[in-house]
This record gives sequence, C-alpha cells and structure tokens, in this order.
Amino acid sequence: MKGICILGATGSIGVSTLDVVARHADLYKVVALTANNNIDLLYQQCLEHNPEFVVVVDEGKAQAFKEKLKDSPIFDIEVLSGAKALEYVATLDKVDSVMAAIVGAAGLLPTLAAAKAGKAVLLANKEALVMSGDIFMQTVARSGAQLLPIDSEHNAIFQCMPAAYKPGMHAKQARRILLTASGGPFRQMPIEQMADVTPDQAVAHPNWDMGRKISVDSATMMNKGLEMIEACLLFDMKPEQIQVVIHPQSVIHSMVDYVDGTVLAQMGNPDMRIPIAYALAWPERFDSGAEPLNIFNVRRMDFEEPNLDRFPCLRLAYQAIRAGGIMPTVLNAANEIAVEAFLNEIVRFTDIPVIIQRCMESFDVKQANTLEIILAVDEQARMISKQIIAELKS
Repeated sequence: MKGICILGATGSIGVSTLDVVARHADLYKVVALTANNNIDLLYQQCLEHNPEFVVVVDEGKAQAFKEKLKDSPIFDIEVLSGAKALEYVATLDKVDSVMAAIVGAAGLLPTLAAAKAGKAVLLANKEALVMSGDIFMQTVARSGAQLLPIDSEHNAIFQCMPAAYKPGMHAKQARRILLTASGGPFRQMPIEQMADVTPDQAVAHPNWDMGRKISVDSATMMNKGLEMIEACLLFDMKPEQIQVVIHPQSVIHSMVDYVDGTVLAQMGNPDMRIPIAYALAWPERFDSGAEPLNIFNVRRMDFEEPNLDRFPCLRLAYQAIRAGGIMPTVLNAANEIAVEAFLNEIVRFTDIPVIIQRCMESFDVKQANTLEIILAVDEQARMISKQIIAELKS
C-alpha cells in the first residue's frame, strides 16, 4: 500500500481525492490530512480514513480539534499546527504521494518540500509552480520526484503527450498546446455590466464545483492565465505555443497539436475525480467514480478565442511570463490580494485587473533564482497591492 498525505484535505480537491482513495482502500493508506481551519469536516474525514497525523494550521483551531478527539474513537491521532508542520507531514518516510491542494501561495513551501524529498507530487496548487517556476522544476529533476499534474487541463495535456513522457520534458513532436477554458459565468455578459458583479455571482461557476478563490479566478480568467504559465513550465513550451480556447461545454479538457497535423484531445465529464484517479493510478488506470461521458448528450461543442478586453487578467498573465523573472510571482501575489478584497466586497470585480497591473508596474524585472528572492517579492507585492486597494477606496 502507498501512503498518501493530502495538503488541503477539506477543500474541493481534497474531498474528491479522499473519495477516490476510499474506492481503492487496498492500494492507498491515508497517512496525513491537513486543513487551515475547517475542523468539523476534517473530523468527519478522520473518522472515515483514520490518518496517523493531522495538521490544522490555525493554532487555536488545532487546540479545538484536539478537544474534539479526546472522547472519540480516533483519539490517538497526532495533531500538529503551524505552517512548518505542513512541510513535516509532506516529507514523512511513510508518505509516498503528496496531494498538493492548498490554494495559493500558502502551498508553496510544503509542496516544494515534498518535491525535495522525492515524493510523487500530485500538483493541484498551480500557484506554487507559478511563483517558483524554474526552481520547482529543477528541484523535481534533482530529487527524482514524480510530478503529476492534477488541474484537469494539465492532466489532459499530460495524457495526450507521447508515451513515456514526463512533465518538464520538451516533446519535439508537439508544436502547440490548446488550453481549454469554460469562459466562466460572465462569458456573454455585456462588459459595461461587469463592474456590478457580486461575489455570489462570481463564484457560481457554470460547470465546475470549486472553492471561492478559484471560482473568482475562473470568472476573471486569471485561472487560465496561471494555467498557461504552469503549462509553459510543465511542458517546456513558450507562451506563444499555448493557445487558450474557450470551450463552454467543458467536455474537452485540453488538446495537443502535433507537427504532423494530428490534434489529440482528452475528453470526459467535468469531474475532478477523473484527473485525480489518473494521477493516483499512473501509469495504470482505475475507477474514479465519475459518470461515463455520454457523447450523445453532448450534442455540440463550441470553441472561441478569448476577448482580452473582457478578460484583461489573461493578458496580464501573458505579459508576466514573457517578462519572466519575478513577474509571475508578482502577478500571483497581487491577484490573491485583489481577489480577497473583492470577496470581502472592498473592491469591484473590474478592479481586480487594475490592482494587478498597477502592482506589476511597480516592479522592475529581475531574476527569481532563489527561494529567498521569491518569498521577499511575494511579500512586497502583497503590501503594494494593499496600498493600491486603499488608494482605490479613498
């Protein structure tokens, strides 16, 4: 049996991962679960999966979780707290695979620690790769870690790559990646109305069940921008080789265009258990629990180019990766702060790209060749973004 650690167990990816793992309890043992503060769901997960370790990042919530365990049948679980504990459980000898599903920059250090330790890293945290770029990929190459993408798009691309392909390699036969996007809930909304979009509207994704931050990113198409940067790194492609394609039905999850004119596409219902199961079973396959795709119910598939006036965040992502160096880190940090402010109803939906662009304009491009530089730039970009938000409010 393989031991698995799930970083971000109470989020949508973590919940789906546990669903798949439960279907194959003869193959996987849950060693560690982590959460930020949702201790009620975490407790139910522990009752079902009985991990050896639990990390609750918030120390007060960790203490409350310990109290919940005292009179329970799972009282012997070791409960840890704090960000450092995430790195500890991600590198345990008993852990073979790490599901990296913590949203945002908070997932960088434990995901990087898992890669350094040579684990099979199931990467659902795109921000970790966007922030650390070449450092992350070099760490994977040096340690011999197995990197398996979980985002439905990158997992689809991985499945469409040549036999024996490994992320980080350049596939000479592949000339272009067609990265699909649903277009989110505002694909057809008049642009002049988008300033009045509410958080509840922005998180109501038409096809996928995701967390609030990722849902807003999908609505602005920053999610696709981050995925484009991630695809450049995972598949050793230039930005101009990544074509974003809006496909509202979310049946094709991405495509690879080959030099002979062949285009391979991976299709399936919009269910994250499919890429999760593929990564867990790789290089084999097993049941994910997802409904089989009924192609007759699909009826039609539409494709269109994204409108960058409607989705300026996508344009900013292309600017960041072309500039290189620290700029993807700045982009990600500014976006996280801007989205948080929007969800808290401090700024408007259309302020999100304004905040990101002004923050990016505050930095000169320089190399991001150490983790210390990346973390310092991340912190600085967050401070500048908060100052921009304060100016917008005044």
